[in-house]
Amino acid sequence: MTSKTMTPDTAEAELSADEARRLALRAQGLLGADARRGGVPGVLSRLGAVQLDTISVLARSHELVPYARLGAMPKEKIENAYWAAPARDVDRGTARNGETPVGASDRRSINRRAKATGPFAFEYWAHAASILPIEEWPTLAFRRREFRRKGVRWHKVPDGVCDEIRAKLKAEGPLTTRELGGAKAGGDWWEWSDHKIGIEWLWDIGEVACVQRVGWRRVYDLAERVVPDDLYGAEPDDAECLTRLVRLAGRALGVATRSDLADYYRIKAEQVDAVIEASGLVPVRVQGWRQRAWADPEALVTPPRGRHATTLLSPFDSLVWDRGRTSRVFDFDHRLEAYVPKAKRVHGYFTMPLLAGGRLIGRVDPAREGTTLVARQVSLEPRLTRSAARLEEGAEALRVALRGAAEWVGCDSVRVERAEPAIKQLVERA
Repeated sequence: MTSKTMTPDTAEAELSADEARRLALRAQGLLGADARRGGVPGVLSRLGAVQLDTISVLARSHELVPYARLGAMPKEKIENAYWAAPARDVDRGTARNGETPVGASDRRSINRRAKATGPFAFEYWAHAASILPIEEWPTLAFRRREFRRKGVRWHKVPDGVCDEIRAKLKAEGPLTTRELGGAKAGGDWWEWSDHKIGIEWLWDIGEVACVQRVGWRRVYDLAERVVPDDLYGAEPDDAECLTRLVRLAGRALGVATRSDLADYYRIKAEQVDAVIEASGLVPVRVQGWRQRAWADPEALVTPPRGRHATTLLSPFDSLVWDRGRTSRVFDFDHRLEAYVPKAKRVHGYFTMPLLAGGRLIGRVDPAREGTTLVARQVSLEPRLTRSAARLEEGAEALRVALRGAAEWVGCDSVRVERAEPAIKQLVERA
């Protein structure tokens, strides 16, 4: 590293931009052998939060995040690793194999076992709606209290609805939104039914928890019943919560600015300022960065080494979810265009950045047609197209990433629809 001594008590270490980039990659589990340790639980623990999103192209985002770090594994294995309770079809009231009925008493039995062993994760607001390690239940107490103080998220809760939901969960839980009578009246949040409003509010304030999804449906229960007692009863004050969140964000990012730290768990910049000294992060200077930065002191002890991942990233991956940071760290302009009118999209609907050699070097907008993975649009960064050798290197990384993704999702061929002719030819070659 640039500084002669990189011990944690260094007053203010200086890092090159490349060193900061490699620290970020290692912290995010995308550089070195340690990245694969611990499987999906290890990924979640390392990142601190994995964002959920409704869009599913090759897979849902929370499945793509472990795939990028661990390689191909069955999606069911990923889901089971996140959600500790046995997989079952809640709406039909049967186990997934269709053999064992799962009635109210069975579900309560499942819940008692889950609480005895402790669920591995829960869902709550972090960077957005996210999966978090269950150990962080107390850390989000400040956000639950904030909801209570505001008294509302998007809707006023109709009178009596919360009491109905509490009673039904107590008697029959765990239950899905549909089973609670809260399925949406329409497709958007402003069309939510009264019961959906009530369920979401109880989830916001922590009376109800989600420690499992079945398919894409949340399974709700009373928090006091599913969150381990030592965590459920812990109520750290706001300063303690924020200090830990800043520390976790710094660890997950490796090196970060004030705005990076605030964005990771969507807290305010002034809240970062209030706790940064207590967080244990150390100030550093990064060449080329205008803003002051902080680093995880443990990350500074050993320079990042090891093999780089070559993979496609979800646009909601925590390596790239902050557009400003992605530009600063990787010199890469990343933008999700799913909500941009089709005619105005530049790179495509669900554009996945291509990571290779520790850099973001291209983009793929994927889709599936039967057993063919279709790259509707493919591009490489301009620096990869300035010589034949670099173009071939970039195209090979694209080919490897596309073939790997195709195999993972059960496709046996890859077709490129839109790309520069030379890139298309190189990527599609046998």
